[in-house]
Amino acid sequence: MAEITFKNNPVTLLGTEVKVGEKAPNFTVLANDLSEVTLDDSKGKVRLISVVPSIDTGVCDQQTRRFNEEAAGLENTQVLTVSVDLPFAQKRWCAAAGIENVQTVSDHRDLSFGEAFGVAIKELRLLARAVFVIDSNDVVTYAEYVSEATNHPDYEAAIEACKSAK
Repeated sequence: MAEITFKNNPVTLLGTEVKVGEKAPNFTVLANDLSEVTLDDSKGKVRLISVVPSIDTGVCDQQTRRFNEEAAGLENTQVLTVSVDLPFAQKRWCAAAGIENVQTVSDHRDLSFGEAFGVAIKELRLLARAVFVIDSNDVVTYAEYVSEATNHPDYEAAIEACKSAK
């Protein structure tokens, strides 16, 4: 498993770490209207999945805004931001931030995504910061588990992985 810290304190990740070249595990999260969203819903597209501890914090806010800006230039790509924030809070945040190119989804109900991708933080019931790119054939082509949850991911590497995925 990836070794992650949160504010420099080691945390325990639940689930299974995904690796480049593996088939992406399916998951069920909730959209802002409480409908279920799965990996299969975007089958045939490249998926950039941005994982944040909480959308209402500084780095998570910046990460979501950055991928929102970048998503406009990515063809055949679905960009998801996953957190355990309630769908209502995500919807309010998106409206206030003017987010239009990223779909925020909540893993609050049962940590389906967090456990499937090995990013659920046991001690905090939050998700560790990570970025995944999944190609149109459901293969993981990029996986970054950010070692310190309060740090930014490598935006450029994730965007390049999206552009080269098919």
